[in-house]
Amino acid sequence: MTIKPLADRVVIKMVEAEETTKSGIILAGAAKEKPQVAEIMAVGPGGVVDGKEIKMEVKVGDKVLISKYAGTEVKIDDVEYTILRQSDILAVVD
Repeated sequence: MTIKPLADRVVIKMVEAEETTKSGIILAGAAKEKPQVAEIMAVGPGGVVDGKEIKMEVKVGDKVLISKYAGTEVKIDDVEYTILRQSDILAVVD
């Protein structure tokens, strides 16, 4: 099954959280924060949203930084994705 987002929405898959800190300390499950870096899996066509022309600035494969509680989580074929608006993306990560 594939997901095709509409309008200015994108489908992302969260990047796994780090298991250790930069100094080598192993983190317990409760100490890990919700990851905010994700990979874009699908991009909507853009178009006119709420009377404004929206140009899609991101593409499939980009790694992005998102708002902490943005989007709607969905599970398809045992894989968790998040669908959110392009405006909930804070930055593209290189």
